[in-house]
Amino acid sequence: MKLPHTGLLPRVLAAIALGIIAGLFFPKWAVKAFMTFNAVFGQFLGFLIPLIIVGLVAPAIADLGKGAGKMLVITVLIAYADTVLAGLLAYGTGSWLFPSMVGAAPSQVERMQSVEPYFSIDIPPMFPVMTGLVFAFLMGLMMAATKTPLLKDAFHEFREIIAVTISKAIVPLLPLYIFGIFLNMTYTGQVWHTLGVFFKVILVIVVLHLLIILYLYLAAGAASHKNPFRLLWNMIPAYLTALGTSSSAATIPVTLQQSLKNGVREEIAGFTVPLCATIHMPGSAMKITACALTVCLMSGMPHSFPLFLEFVMMLGIMMVAAPGVPGGAIMAALAPLGSILGFGAEAQALMIALYIAMDSFGTACNVTGDGALAIMMDRIFSRKRSAVA
Repeated sequence: MKLPHTGLLPRVLAAIALGIIAGLFFPKWAVKAFMTFNAVFGQFLGFLIPLIIVGLVAPAIADLGKGAGKMLVITVLIAYADTVLAGLLAYGTGSWLFPSMVGAAPSQVERMQSVEPYFSIDIPPMFPVMTGLVFAFLMGLMMAATKTPLLKDAFHEFREIIAVTISKAIVPLLPLYIFGIFLNMTYTGQVWHTLGVFFKVILVIVVLHLLIILYLYLAAGAASHKNPFRLLWNMIPAYLTALGTSSSAATIPVTLQQSLKNGVREEIAGFTVPLCATIHMPGSAMKITACALTVCLMSGMPHSFPLFLEFVMMLGIMMVAAPGVPGGAIMAALAPLGSILGFGAEAQALMIALYIAMDSFGTACNVTGDGALAIMMDRIFSRKRSAVA
């Protein structure tokens, strides 16, 4: 009898719980066995990150070239600015609240691997992360600006290869990888401090999600001269759908329907909502930034404002690839986490676990915000039409 499909979130939560329980009684040799798997899988993941960037970012940028001139440019700029603003909001709030929540960390996150693996395999990437990022941007922009159907088809096929690799090789093994992380953390006595810190951080993140939605609809209400709370009330079905599916793409029909109910013209909503489902990720950027700052504080890593400003601005660009990555934007964010903030395999695994555990809230924030941007775009282009008339 075929077992029912279990989503990634329940598997990750189960892996965390089982890792904590097993860490209380597993012998050292068993912990070393799982650390050996984690060492090899971490190398494999590091090898794939530059390929993920090229395979997902380049065709995503190329596809933006199918848009409609000024409306495309204005929508992308507003979406990017809001995504960066949400990340900076998380950094500012975290710099104020998180140091007292974290307290004195017992050791660095990177020292979690105090139990050495039996062996490790070195799998260097084919090219550095920044090389892959620049190449992806260059190819994406050139494909968007030129008529190169064969090249576009090749990159879209490469994207399919990367997507299958992620869904068939990475995602199924992620729960086992995360199990090993929490097994080791429990065995070395660090898990309770870490979980206590992140429970407090999660509460702050939930409040920030609501704050992001609120300021977006206050702006949309001011732009359209409508009651912002009525506009927000109309978007609740989209919020709840995203909360249940954890998918911006799956929620597009509901977001589109509720945007029309808010008075957005059909041609504006039909263009803006699907586009923003790809590029507008304030909830995801805020959540990743907050968790990354927490890991930096716990591990004693640099976390200055200029460093995080660079990280957040790069993260906003990487979010373009997020919808194509199973498990959310965190997979696309692994590149700036490693190249800018210096996160190693253990810190990245902790980020993956934390992000997936809160994935639906970030998606709901993103989707609800898309409705606000649709209202703003409708107002902007109604003014332009009036000015032309």
